[in-house]
Amino acid sequence: MKHIRITYIYFVASVVFVLSGFAPALRAQTNIVLHGTVTDENGKPLAGASVVLDRKERITTTNVHGHFELSHLKTGKHLILVSFIGYLPLEQHLTLSSDRTIEIKMQPETMQLEEVSIKGNREKTLRQEDSRNVEIVSSQFLRDNQMGSLMQTLSRMPGVSSIDIGSGQSKPVIRGLSFNRVAVAENGIKHEGQEWGADHGLEVDQYAVERIEVVKGPASLMYGSNAIGGVIDLKQLAVPEKHTSGGSLDLDARSNNNLLGGSALFFTRGNKFYIKSRLTITDYADYKVPTDSIEYLSYYFKLKNKQLRNTAGNEINGNFTSGYVNNGFSTHLTLSNFFSKSGFFANAHGLEIRTSSIDYDRSSRDIDLPYQQVNHLKVISNTNWAFDEYLLHTDIAYQNNFRKEFAEATSHGYMPIPPDTLERQFRKDTWSFNTKLKFPDWGINQFTAGINTEYQHNTIAGWGFILPAFKSLSAGVFLHDRIKLSDRWILNAGIRYDAGGIATKAYSDWYTTPAKNGKDTYIQRAARLKRSFSNLTWGIGANYNADPLSLKINIGKSFRMPIAKELASNGINYHMYRYEKGDSALRSEISYQLDLGISWTAAKWHAELTPFVNYFPNYIYLNPTSKYYEGLQIYYHRESEVFRAGGELSSHVDLFRSFSAGLDAEYIYSEQLSGEKRGFTLPFSPPFSSVFSLKYAPPGNKRYLHPAFTVEYKLVASQNKIVPPEKKTAGYRLINLAASSGFRIGKQAFRVQVQAQNLLNTKYYDHTSFYRLIEVPGPGRNISLSVHIPVNQEL
Repeated sequence: MKHIRITYIYFVASVVFVLSGFAPALRAQTNIVLHGTVTDENGKPLAGASVVLDRKERITTTNVHGHFELSHLKTGKHLILVSFIGYLPLEQHLTLSSDRTIEIKMQPETMQLEEVSIKGNREKTLRQEDSRNVEIVSSQFLRDNQMGSLMQTLSRMPGVSSIDIGSGQSKPVIRGLSFNRVAVAENGIKHEGQEWGADHGLEVDQYAVERIEVVKGPASLMYGSNAIGGVIDLKQLAVPEKHTSGGSLDLDARSNNNLLGGSALFFTRGNKFYIKSRLTITDYADYKVPTDSIEYLSYYFKLKNKQLRNTAGNEINGNFTSGYVNNGFSTHLTLSNFFSKSGFFANAHGLEIRTSSIDYDRSSRDIDLPYQQVNHLKVISNTNWAFDEYLLHTDIAYQNNFRKEFAEATSHGYMPIPPDTLERQFRKDTWSFNTKLKFPDWGINQFTAGINTEYQHNTIAGWGFILPAFKSLSAGVFLHDRIKLSDRWILNAGIRYDAGGIATKAYSDWYTTPAKNGKDTYIQRAARLKRSFSNLTWGIGANYNADPLSLKINIGKSFRMPIAKELASNGINYHMYRYEKGDSALRSEISYQLDLGISWTAAKWHAELTPFVNYFPNYIYLNPTSKYYEGLQIYYHRESEVFRAGGELSSHVDLFRSFSAGLDAEYIYSEQLSGEKRGFTLPFSPPFSSVFSLKYAPPGNKRYLHPAFTVEYKLVASQNKIVPPEKKTAGYRLINLAASSGFRIGKQAFRVQVQAQNLLNTKYYDHTSFYRLIEVPGPGRNISLSVHIPVNQEL
């Protein structure tokens, strides 16, 4: 009994001793704080690195100094995973019994990872923290889907399409909106050309683009006017590693238009300074369509060898960047020049071709009248300062867009035969300044404030008039707050104020016209005009992240100032077979939009649904009338109340034995709720479309690197909802194939890709094509060959 009593006393004392010794730990088991710093191989902080604890139980990112903090942790063993784009992911096991500080040094990634369903860190961060629908397009995607132009390449994405002008020029379309409703930015600066014209392509060298961020939906809060429908932000600022030199050579050939092209990149970096340069040259012939003739105004035009005569062209593009990087400071100066010359399909420029003396069929590679020539010069300076938890970013840019359009000199109405072939000339000078300041985290808040300013001066020349010369000035200021309520809930809210004005010059015909009083007079096409605009816009959204489910919602108001063409145009657009007139009383275009995002990511399956609802109190567009001028139908710019809705669906699944399947689909509904075309849809409204894909990517080896084989089945529905004089367009089906693989001969690696678009040479009509009105079908079968040869780089 005594022995039992002693044992009992010993047991109680032991328990008391253990509890007293570990009581602080027990009290702190859910209040431990883990501090950390993530740096590169040279000890410099990495901002935006992803830090994941215990397999996605807790997720955070590093600040501008590479610091992170995880609180309310339990005692015991933990697994931490740190990742950053361009660096190898790092796993580390930790045992926590009290607050702890760790340092993590990342190592550069020295090999090209195979394409898997896991998204890059930058994309994952955007998806989790940005309540807008944002997609990141990698350089790998651009190479795998490369087409005749950058926008044709991006049209593989659901929700993005293009208005094609021949085989080498195209305009971006996001959810059915285009022209001055979609902003294209390059390294943060809005690209400024002649976006108002359907026949004016995008002056960008697609080989020079390294990464793209696509915002599907309103982005006026950050980019101001012209971003009411979305943004395509092109990035070219990848910094080479220290003490390296290298480059790459890209070669391309296409069968449909006999394209031959090449692009060469060179880069070198010492310790802090680096340079990058690229030269691109392409040349292409008339492209082929699966038909022998084209009908225009009841006239049939025979096509030689099924080629659209005079659609050949060429491009010469140069890009040079110099940069400096050191201890939280970086600056980049980029000089680029884009030059292109391309013909217009001769039979699309009017019936005058019937009497023309030009032999358009003598060669498929020559460029005859009518044609366009454009040179776009761009100088951009991007600078970043990181100091005392603040991050300051500035952009300064100058652009010169110089476009000439040439046509055979013929008389129209009272206009005599012009003295030369220069139909129109536009020279636009644009100066831009943006600055953005990211404040230190203030509790759960992360504030960003910014200013955007832009000045434009556009002059005109030539014997054909459509819009007057103008000057415009705009400025905007915004404040954005990202509120991290918890590891799962993030709120976004922002407000912006813009003010701007436009002044157009008066313009009168260069020839006289008989007046009612019997005297000849110079008719004034455009009067002097001054307008000013101001708008307050806002946006608020929320993100919920609880793997495998992610939800987002965003609602906001955006705006767009009317442009010179909408306010003051008054002339013939021969490329579109109509007479266009502006309205000087137009108001700023306003848009309200609700965006949703639902995504589910499992081990082998990913699905995402992104619906939207959009309302315009005063959508501005060209409205056809029953009036005619010189045999051409007159169009007026009008305002209409418009409702739009739609969305995208994307789903991809890993099947078995290196097989994967995907489905991408998009649908857009629009209806005018007021005006002369009440009940009709909007011009250039794309129909429902979907792409089914099957991919086989077997494991490679030392000689064959990342082989892949893909087959795509594209299904496009009929478009029966139109705005006269648009025509209804039948649906179609296309089959596309692609095969690619890397090869290694000795120490040199290279990548070869073969693609077949429209494999069955199907005759179809693209409802959003520039040439749809004159019954020109889409391009016929095209076999393309691409070779990528890196120098001192991994494939």
